[in-house]
Amino acid sequence: MTRIKRPRSIRGALLAVLLPAGIGLMALAWVIHGLLLDRMSREFVENRLQDEVTFLEHQIRNVNGAIDALRTGDYFEEVFHHAFAIQTPTQTLISPTSWQSVLTPLLQSRQQGAIRLSPDGEPVDLLAFRRTFQLNGAAITVLVAEDMAALKDSQSALHTWTAIVSIALILLLAIIIWLGITLSMRPVSQLQAELKLLQAGQRSRIDGSAPQEFRPLVLQLNQLLDSLDQRLTRSREALANLSHSLKTPIAAVRQLLEDTDRPLDTDLRQEMASKLGELDRQLESEMRRSRFAGPQVGKSALPVKQSRDLLWMMGRLYPDKRFELSTTLGDDDRWQIEEQDLNELIGNLLDNGGKWAQTGVELTLARHHGSLLISVADDGPGVSVGALDSLGTRGLRLDEQTPGHGLGLAIVNDIVARYAGEVTFSLAPGGGLMATIQLPGTP
Repeated sequence: MTRIKRPRSIRGALLAVLLPAGIGLMALAWVIHGLLLDRMSREFVENRLQDEVTFLEHQIRNVNGAIDALRTGDYFEEVFHHAFAIQTPTQTLISPTSWQSVLTPLLQSRQQGAIRLSPDGEPVDLLAFRRTFQLNGAAITVLVAEDMAALKDSQSALHTWTAIVSIALILLLAIIIWLGITLSMRPVSQLQAELKLLQAGQRSRIDGSAPQEFRPLVLQLNQLLDSLDQRLTRSREALANLSHSLKTPIAAVRQLLEDTDRPLDTDLRQEMASKLGELDRQLESEMRRSRFAGPQVGKSALPVKQSRDLLWMMGRLYPDKRFELSTTLGDDDRWQIEEQDLNELIGNLLDNGGKWAQTGVELTLARHHGSLLISVADDGPGVSVGALDSLGTRGLRLDEQTPGHGLGLAIVNDIVARYAGEVTFSLAPGGGLMATIQLPGTP
């Protein structure tokens, strides 16, 4: 049983990516906040403890080591908010006395500077700063400590409020993401609405004022619609032209066949054969036109490779003429043109040149300002300057049925027009005709 996959939703995909990413980043920020808060508080307390140790050292030096003089009054209990201990070779002072069991092991330790300690069996988490200095030949140790439990409680409360604020920010972020996605998807909804209007026949083209990301898609859709309209118009014109062209020879043949008084002699047979030949040429011409594809998305050709194949074929068709290629393009350079259309363009020009050239034909391929230039020049008799502008026009369509420079040039004009290009005719340096085609596009 074939499982039908649900169409992917851009809105759902964006929410599935952005919302977890936002929650994850907010959670990471909350964790980092906790780590930074703990580090900053530790550094702050440590700096305070160090300052107080320095202050105590200064006071001890002022009394020349007589720490008993420091016990007068409640000065230190009122100023200091931390427990402290002073030890000399003869006595030990610990304030408050309830911290004696905790601070005594720290006084006996040899570690200097900041000390973080969670003694076993003691319900305290200590951060202390210890310093030993010499005074009158005696070693005096000063220690200041703080219970971090109260500070941790404050940090926990702050961290909890941070979590609450983070959750509120996550909810706000989800709303902002939803609004942002909804606003960003408005062009898609508008494009969908215009496609429905187009399908209903209420619009002929899609509005080109789309956001930059959707503009290439809109342009391609409009170009596709233009191409379909052009094909329909060309098909109708071709049928009308073919019908008009065939009416006269068909009527002439019918008149000849219905005239029972006129014998079917050789002249009549030749006249009928001429009319039928004219019908055949008209059909062949319109069939060739119907094979032209015009601009196609994703279709491209290799101008150099196809030109070499056509030059080889023309060399076999006109063995007494030389066909040369001059190009600045590489063998792998592509151009946005359908292969059969490029073959018809170059093939018709080479065939015209081969019929009228005295010794040879030169094909030139080049890139100029984002356009492909195709130039075919022969060394034949050429045409008059006044006739250059009329070559390949619809008024000279019947010239395609006779040998000469007019053969195939109307078809060349039609193909180039479909690609929004330009065809110009001029006198070649060798005296013959030079046909130049400029096809826009990006290779």
